[in-house]
Amino acid sequence: MNHAGAQSSLTKLAISATLHCLTGCAIGEVLGMIIGTALGWSNLSTIVLAVALAFVFGYAFTIRPVLKSGLPLRAAIGVAFAADTVSIAVMEIVDNGVMLAVPGAMEAGLGSWLFWGSLAFALAVAFVVTVPVNRWLISRGKGHAVVHQYHGGGPEGHHHH
Repeated sequence: MNHAGAQSSLTKLAISATLHCLTGCAIGEVLGMIIGTALGWSNLSTIVLAVALAFVFGYAFTIRPVLKSGLPLRAAIGVAFAADTVSIAVMEIVDNGVMLAVPGAMEAGLGSWLFWGSLAFALAVAFVVTVPVNRWLISRGKGHAVVHQYHGGGPEGHHHH
């Protein structure tokens, strides 16, 4: 396999890993924002909840396929922590940073396009920022490279969606 081919498959892997993580993060993030906003919590409480849920769902999305590979839960959790902690953290920092940076986004409420537009934009920015982070981690044999050992072989065996 030539170097360019390896580079592009690495990027594909990073994109797939990031999308995977983003799905979990987005679910947790949106739920947290909805719950916090619905309960009339402060921005800080809402963000803390959103981040906590993003981590829970982010890890859950990683743990599920790893458990399917027959790894015990404890080991699977270890793999998920190793694989996703950095990318979820980066994603959440960017995501919530954008939400706080957009004037009125947090106050806009769930019926407002500003809230959802900001959240979609925040997640898009987070995705763009996290792909190179994941790509770097994978190239170093960290992050999602760790998970791939349990996906039945290389990128070809990567169809668990």
